[in-house]
This record gives sequence, structure tokens and C-alpha cells, in this order.
Amino acid sequence: MPGTRSTGLLALGGIALAALLTVIGHVGVNDDLSPLTLTISDFAVSDRGGVIDVAMVVLALATVALLYGLRRAGRPRPHRVGTAELLLGAWVAGLLLAAVVPTNEPGTAMTTAAYLHRYASVVAFLALPVGGWLLARRPDLAPAARTLRTLVLLSLALAAAMVWSAYPGDRFLLGLAERLLILTEVGVLTTVAVLQTRRTVEKTGYSSSWSMSWRAASVMEPERLG
Repeated sequence: MPGTRSTGLLALGGIALAALLTVIGHVGVNDDLSPLTLTISDFAVSDRGGVIDVAMVVLALATVALLYGLRRAGRPRPHRVGTAELLLGAWVAGLLLAAVVPTNEPGTAMTTAAYLHRYASVVAFLALPVGGWLLARRPDLAPAARTLRTLVLLSLALAAAMVWSAYPGDRFLLGLAERLLILTEVGVLTTVAVLQTRRTVEKTGYSSSWSMSWRAASVMEPERLG
């Protein structure tokens, strides 16, 4: 994947920073908030510093970097965007909208903004797994195809668990299910970013070895002729 190592590293850095900010956003909030039953959005609306919202924006930007790398690594298709790329774009849009439009305070009535936040999150949560499944079909991501599909299946199972918890389950372990879902979905992004970086390093290493061998042969050839 020539030209994608920098975008892969940038994506990995963004993912790591987003994870760190999310952890920070869980520290120092109201002790009555439980990460097992309340969603990350509930913590975000209670976080006056907006650290979790910033984490969502950083994760969205990391995905944009990853998208750029995927475009450069794929076959040239002028004026065409693949379905997987569109779905990753929907994930980015959902994250950004959910970061800008907060949900309601826990225990209060849903507002229009809260519904918008909810549906933006749903779009993001569903778009990434489907996009990840399609990415597993790409030849340049073949070494990670099994890992990507496994993470996608886990994501869909956890999404189903969230739906059950949010409605008939009376929010039983809803926060835990959501955090595990986000962890697996971020795992999809991380897998693609790591593979981009590794494949580029391998290709660069191969190219350097070939170049050194060629130079050595060039130096030795005049000696043979003499």
C-alpha cells in the first residue's frame, strides 16, 4: 500500500487519543452515574468539559485519515466511491452529529435534540459493521479478512443486545453492551490501520532490499569485466 503508512499511523494516533479522552471523560463525573447501565452519551452530557465530545470528533477525524489511505491503496476509480467508503462516511457523519448535538440528561424527558443524537448514533453503530464486512472483501485487506469479519459479527451481536436492553430489557447492562460494541467497532478501524502500516513497511523493506542488491550487482559488474 504505497503512500498509506502515514495515514495509517495518523489513524492509530487518533484512535489512541480518542480512547484516552474517553477514559478521562469517565473520571470525575457524578458518582451516581454507572457505566454499566448508562451510555457514553449520558456521561458526555454530564461532562461539562466536553472531553467525550472531543473524543468523538477525534475518532471521526481518525476515520477520515483511514478513508484517505483506503482510497490511495485501492484501484483508481475516478469519480466513484465504494459502498464501504460511503458507510464509513456515514459513521463519520453520525459521530460528528452526535458530538455536536447532545442527548438529554439521564432521567429527563427526550427532546428533539436527544432524538437526533440517538438516531445519529444508531446510523454510526450500524454503518461501521456493514462497512467493515465489505472492507474484508478487498484484496489489499485479505490478511485481516477473518479478523474483520469476526469483529463485525461481534458488533452486530452486541448491537442486538443493546436493542434488547433498551426496550424489553429495561436498560439492563445497557452501558456495558454499548461500550463493548464501541470497542469492537473501533477494533475494526484499528485492524485496517495496522494492516495499512504493516503492508507499507513490508513493501518498503522489500524495495530497499532489492535496491541494495541491484546496487551491489552494479558495483561488482565492472570488476568482472576488468
